[in-house]
Amino acid sequence: MADAAIRGYATALFTVAQAEGALDQISDELFRFARTMEREIRLRDALVDPQLPAEQKSKVVEELLGGKASPHTIGLIGFVIAQGRARELPAIIDALVEVAAEEAQKAVAEVRSAVPLGETERDRLRAAIARATGKHVDVKVLVDPSVVGGLMVRVGDVVFDGTVRRRLQLAKEHLERG
Repeated sequence: MADAAIRGYATALFTVAQAEGALDQISDELFRFARTMEREIRLRDALVDPQLPAEQKSKVVEELLGGKASPHTIGLIGFVIAQGRARELPAIIDALVEVAAEEAQKAVAEVRSAVPLGETERDRLRAAIARATGKHVDVKVLVDPSVVGGLMVRVGDVVFDGTVRRRLQLAKEHLERG
């Protein structure tokens, strides 16, 4: 039941983003917001707090995203919050990204990098992931300083971890065994 509701909201958001002619931009902004919401406990707690009125929650989102995201993205987040679905927002957004990828017949690759990637790097990465998975890929890049260097790529349930952090962890394990 919850999965059907999440998918229903995702489809509605997809339809609005597509009608606005800004599907890629809106889905990318929503995706980054969902990751921020998962990472920032205070933001998540504020948005799911039943004591805080929906108008206040929307104001928090507007203050956070104003000038950084399109008004359509801010409005869609506000809509989901007003419907009492803030707790499910990351899942709804992830489902939206999946719906958009299915529509475009692509897979979604979540890439974590310590630094922002330029278009040339994204294109090379997209091509490499497509070769590795055999799928057309929509790349969503998240800047994550904890990666230190290298990249971590998730396509569905498959994870490619080429981060410096992972290499150091493997070296430490090797030294402890040896």
